[in-house]
Amino acid sequence: MTATPRVNGARPLDGIPRVRVEGTSYERGRQYGAQARDRVRRSVQAYRQVFAHYAGWDWPAVRRAAAAFQAPVAGFRPAYLEEMRGIADGAGLDLADVLAINVRTEVMYAAKARQAPLAGRAARAPAECSALAVVQDRPAPTLIGQNWDWLLHSAETLVLLEVRQDDGPDFATVVEAGLLAKAGLNAAGLGLVTNALVTDADVGTPGLPYHVLLRAILDCTTVTEALMVLQAGERSSSANYLIAHSSGAALDLEAAPGDFTRLYPLYPEHGMLVHTNHFLSPRLHPVDLSLWAMPSSAVRLQRLRAFRDAVRPGDRDWTLEEFRVLLADHADYPYSVCAHPEPGVHPCEQGATIASVLMDLTAGRMWVAAGHPCQARYTDVGGPLASPMEVSPAARTRRASPA
Repeated sequence: MTATPRVNGARPLDGIPRVRVEGTSYERGRQYGAQARDRVRRSVQAYRQVFAHYAGWDWPAVRRAAAAFQAPVAGFRPAYLEEMRGIADGAGLDLADVLAINVRTEVMYAAKARQAPLAGRAARAPAECSALAVVQDRPAPTLIGQNWDWLLHSAETLVLLEVRQDDGPDFATVVEAGLLAKAGLNAAGLGLVTNALVTDADVGTPGLPYHVLLRAILDCTTVTEALMVLQAGERSSSANYLIAHSSGAALDLEAAPGDFTRLYPLYPEHGMLVHTNHFLSPRLHPVDLSLWAMPSSAVRLQRLRAFRDAVRPGDRDWTLEEFRVLLADHADYPYSVCAHPEPGVHPCEQGATIASVLMDLTAGRMWVAAGHPCQARYTDVGGPLASPMEVSPAARTRRASPA
């Protein structure tokens, strides 16, 4: 196997290049696109095939559908559109290409929702994510992490994106090249992990896209501000946002497409939040299609809950080592918490654990394993930019309203 080259002078993780950017929104995007050029272009190439498989669309049709999201993003945070424009220029692509991969959830899961009445003939969704956070009595650390399970091609496109910015806290995120954000932590002590969800309301109506909202949460300084961000406009797709802070605050927010009335908060039990890929709220208004689309979610949740319930509050503190053991769990293999490819499945439907991420928010540090945590070693990548975490004066006064 060819060694992963250095990127921007930074030694890569095992299989995941580090991309470090700074400057204005456009400059950060251009640096990102230039440093990860081959991986951004690979993302676009791969999603051409994926969108054709799930939605039956050729790339011009995907670009036309994605263009409808440009106005909602510009109205919410125009700087994010400038970042995408910069990514496109740095990678030698059109803005429409980068916008298209940033709305890949809206395209794919809208296709899944439309296919639900034809379940016997529908394309299957790939494996998805197992996420958890633990909030302990201080001085014990606040821990958060997840296995990120997705299509196999994404192992070829992952980057560790480390961003220094003047208009928000510095942050680090493990993300597919060309996308704005995924799981990560920021210099304000906020950590984010996430799960895909799908309902019959996921029909691709243009609004605030999932990956744009992930990016916006990493610009927040508190859990409450993150909640305000998710209420700031009409969301286009379902998703679960599990958010914690070094102060000990933590909240899981299940979101269906729509406005603030379709946000469903969940709270820690025995000091822990756990989530997979179906809704848990009893108040859900649309019809949850998640277990049909991602049936492994049920057993993975059972395994996370068994882990959570094994220790009662006050018995002892949780450790990152215990998280590592859980995230390597193979019960119900290959549909396990540590997900492996299912033999015989179409390549566009075959998923696995692509990366495992653990964060100690109290220490401001992240550990990343590239690939299956049962095999790959976790690398300590430090905090944002692997340096003392910084929060600019602008970030301290930043509000969650669109701006």
